[in-house]
Amino acid sequence: MSEQKHFAVCVENGDYAGTLELKKLYEVIDDPSAERRNYVRVIDESGEDYLYPRAWFLPVQLAPNVEEALAHLAAK
Repeated sequence: MSEQKHFAVCVENGDYAGTLELKKLYEVIDDPSAERRNYVRVIDESGEDYLYPRAWFLPVQLAPNVEEALAHLAAK
């Protein structure tokens, strides 16, 4: 795998229930600028990446084989 993927669980969705599902695992895209402003960039239900408040997501550490399988699915 050329680029390490990161994932987080959605724990809040505010007024974005149509684009974020609670308790769902989302792929996180590294965005240092967003992180400095307390946001996280995730690929939401639209299939595009958007910024959301960092507090709405809990990062998860997955076993390497699980992370690789999810990254493979995300690439499809």
